[in-house]
Amino acid sequence: MHVRRLRTAITVALVSIVTAAVTAGGLVTPAVAAAGERTPDGLTGYAFDARCAPTQDQMDAWLTGSPFWGVGIYLGGSTMSCRTTATDPGQPHLDASWVQRQRANGWHLLPIWVGPQASCHPLHADRIVADPASSYAAADAQGRREAAAAVARAQQLGIPASSTLWYDLEGGFDLADVDCRRSALRFLSGWTLALRDLGYRSGVYSSVSAGIHALDNAANLSPGSYAMPDRIWYAWYNGAEDTRIDQQWVSGTRWAGDRVHQYAAQEAATYGGVTLTIDRNFLELQGGSTEPRPARHCGGTRLDLGAYRTAKSGHEGPRVEALQCLLKRHGRYRGRLDGTFDRDVVAAVRRFQRRADLGVTGKATAATWTALLAQGSSPVLKVGSAEDSVRRLQRALAAASGRRVRVTGILSDTTEAAVQRYQGRVGLTPTGVVTTETWTALQAGSR
Repeated sequence: MHVRRLRTAITVALVSIVTAAVTAGGLVTPAVAAAGERTPDGLTGYAFDARCAPTQDQMDAWLTGSPFWGVGIYLGGSTMSCRTTATDPGQPHLDASWVQRQRANGWHLLPIWVGPQASCHPLHADRIVADPASSYAAADAQGRREAAAAVARAQQLGIPASSTLWYDLEGGFDLADVDCRRSALRFLSGWTLALRDLGYRSGVYSSVSAGIHALDNAANLSPGSYAMPDRIWYAWYNGAEDTRIDQQWVSGTRWAGDRVHQYAAQEAATYGGVTLTIDRNFLELQGGSTEPRPARHCGGTRLDLGAYRTAKSGHEGPRVEALQCLLKRHGRYRGRLDGTFDRDVVAAVRRFQRRADLGVTGKATAATWTALLAQGSSPVLKVGSAEDSVRRLQRALAAASGRRVRVTGILSDTTEAAVQRYQGRVGLTPTGVVTTETWTALQAGSR
């Protein structure tokens, strides 16, 4: 992805040429294997890729400082730009331990393989064989060999089966060159089928107007002729942080929920005091971030109140029952969940306030609600996080701000904005990333 990209300008006339060529020459092969079943580990959010995998120190700084949950890493291939030379260290730190640590920290890895490029590409010496004999059998065999090499490297690094391995087919080649286009499609088909046979999923990265458009055209005009990848990663530098694609490049909803959009390239970005030159991406994979199953609290007590107004002695109702449940969960109340703010609840609130170093009033103030709702573990959360701790965060933000925050369990752009506002109010850097410092402020009732 980091060689100079020559964006292919597709005119209406060229699209007509491509359409006619694919229709005339589409060769039917045996039925294409179906894509693997979805797993619940989907993600909607931001990703970056740099020329080489960052070092551990850089990854740690960006874990808590950047909006990214996804990171592209280069596995290998003949045209990979990240190589160890006399003047370039490459990525000698990329080993199984590095991979294991990133996955344990919550990073979603996007492993990239960069081998032979389109036969008519003007910038690459290692190219896909364009021989049309036996339905471009040589290109198919090349694709399968590259898949086997990529899987071997992935296994060496501890990247598990069912992961997606991405083939980087750079744009800038002529789609009107029939043999060039068809051999590239046959190559990618071989890559996809071999990966599935080996227990991995297939992804293809390319310019939206080159490789991705060629794949979509082939699927529309000659269905079944080529195995389509499970996922696509498209370069389209329109600055839009989404996974939409113009109908001129990809028709209908093909690959919806399984797309990565590279919307900006070669930008210097600084997070956590560390500067890297990156491509920016927005992704929606495996159906995207999915609302987690809500946890049951105190046998079914509702904690999502929208507004957490002050509660005091003599009050009754669902708000008091939620307060009783929270106090019970934190070991400060042993009475019944009857929704009545009696003297036992007053005493429990006072005990909690004393322990949390809050003003000891016996009233459930906004600060008390914030601290109660935020109590628990302190995971790093950012856009795309989907877990019950996000609900805890969203409730605490609502209490701290006095504004409604939709409780979904998914950290969306809207929740990120609420986090940034909160961080700014309590004197933290407004990154939108929920770190230990943000949790500490919330658990102290800071507003």
